[in-house]
Amino acid sequence: MLDKAYLIQTAGSAAAVGVLIAIAAWAKIAKPAPPLNEARARALLQDEFPGRQVDRLWVANDGRGALARSGASALILCEVGDGYVARHIPWAQALSSTFRDGVLKLDLGDVAAPRARLAFDNWPPAGLGAS
Repeated sequence: MLDKAYLIQTAGSAAAVGVLIAIAAWAKIAKPAPPLNEARARALLQDEFPGRQVDRLWVANDGRGALARSGASALILCEVGDGYVARHIPWAQALSSTFRDGVLKLDLGDVAAPRARLAFDNWPPAGLGAS
């Protein structure tokens, strides 16, 4: 049999959950990250890879990622959730990655971000070799 204390506790818990849902909706906690531009991509790469020189930088057409060459490494920014993650792979691997229908697919070999998909007009860019 339900007593008065149980009903009060249940109603209080339901009200508390409702308030938390309202606060989360009001705060818009999960807003998407703004699209990348070259300056923002360089700043994020500098934060993630301090001291690394960026030789060349390509920002994805849709602003959802970027790829930079830094010596023998490829520095990658890709959108995951409501932010960007940074990873690095060998430059030769980036050059030989699959490019189909305007999308470069980079295998990152990471459980948290296994694959990056970057929209480019072409890959590899003309005149760019593995050297």
